[in-house]
Amino acid sequence: MEWPDSVKELDEKGYEAFIKTYPSVAVDFWGPSCAPCKMLSPLIEALSNEMKGKVAFGKVDVTKNLKLVQSLSIRSIPTMVYYRNGVKVKETQGFIPKNRLVQELMVLQ
Repeated sequence: MEWPDSVKELDEKGYEAFIKTYPSVAVDFWGPSCAPCKMLSPLIEALSNEMKGKVAFGKVDVTKNLKLVQSLSIRSIPTMVYYRNGVKVKETQGFIPKNRLVQELMVLQ
């Protein structure tokens, strides 16, 4: 299996396939005018390189994917949703410092 080299931009069409392709997936729901989202984004980019082959990272722009956001009941941004084998195992809201984000990702190991 070929793991992504960076955070993959996801939309309503490719979301399900992405979370089912990799055994461990973390998806960032964000918005372009969200300050905490902008702070979280570089941390996720760095972790996507550090954890390549262990966790696949995706991101969803909530302003462009309203149906997906509603179907997943995303109520605030940033929201991170964690999947193991295509099944949601955890969700966190708000900015998370890198060390805590790494701890949260342990649920996928």
